[in-house]
Amino acid sequence: MPGWPHDHELLAAASGGAPERVAPYRFGPAASPHLAAELSGQRIDPPTLLAAARLAGEAGALIVEGVGGLLVPLAADYAVADFAAGLGLPLVVVARPGLGTINHTLLTLEAARTRALRVAAVVMTPWPAEPSAVERSNRETIERLGRCPVAGLARFERGDPALLAAAAAQLPFDSWV
Repeated sequence: MPGWPHDHELLAAASGGAPERVAPYRFGPAASPHLAAELSGQRIDPPTLLAAARLAGEAGALIVEGVGGLLVPLAADYAVADFAAGLGLPLVVVARPGLGTINHTLLTLEAARTRALRVAAVVMTPWPAEPSAVERSNRETIERLGRCPVAGLARFERGDPALLAAAAAQLPFDSWV
């Protein structure tokens, strides 16, 4: 979004860390990680990625973004789901609240569970101040059929660490993990 810092810069500012520790690999092209690495003449090394995440987690809580979804390849034979399994962290799936989300979200939950990944919750965003009947039904349906808690999170108007922290404080992470 215009006026927003890059994700790794925003997360580093919010956590008090360094951007290169938040994202050990950073590429220019907006593409899936495996292709962005290839276009940049690099390769993502899964053991290096896992080691960097574990090192970052030693400082406290660790939140890992799925860069597009569980089945997105990070390297030739290594997807986000493999990374999640290697870390052993519970998943919080982020989904949109509108039309089409039931199938997409339930497929993600099924893919996670097929790989023995623990799903803690789903967060629907941007959750409107006045959700429509479709959005309310989607949330209820995913919670019921997906067998996990579903929360809504409003849209951020700007990329600001204080707003990020305030939004995170609205979510019941303690009860999920």
